[in-house]
Amino acid sequence: MAIFAPLFDALSKSNIRYVVVSGLATVLHGYPRLTVDIDLMVDLAHEQAEKVISTLTTFGLVPQLPLDPTAFANPQTRQTWNREKNMQVFSMIDPQNPLRIVDLFVENPIPFEDIWGRSITVQVDTVSIRIASLVDLIHLKRLAGRPQDLLNIEQLEQIQKQREGATDG
Repeated sequence: MAIFAPLFDALSKSNIRYVVVSGLATVLHGYPRLTVDIDLMVDLAHEQAEKVISTLTTFGLVPQLPLDPTAFANPQTRQTWNREKNMQVFSMIDPQNPLRIVDLFVENPIPFEDIWGRSITVQVDTVSIRIASLVDLIHLKRLAGRPQDLLNIEQLEQIQKQREGATDG
């Protein structure tokens, strides 16, 4: 997690509206599993999308594919990427540290305001990180449907039941 703490600090200082989903969110909800990247749903409004790309490039990240990173802010470009290249996420990597990978959803599978409103903030060391709620995380994993996601759903549902049981008593 220490490898990503400065990145989350940079996102916070830039007032980026993001929600961590997928593997890291699963870990931060309490199910330990291996994950090597950060999957983010971000506010795709033009100004916010520009700001997230500016923050990530200033942080030293570059697109994994030979694309202009500023094009991410253009909704028509993202739609073209999704339609013609079947691009689900726009991946940015740190050339100095190839383990630092950030995947930005090209189109959010859940309306951003909805996932943002249900998200929670967790504290990791000195950094606050906004993660998807268990309900949204489980829904996203069902949409993905990969074997690892299906295994994660079982664990996340157990965590959800434990939390619900803790609030009942």
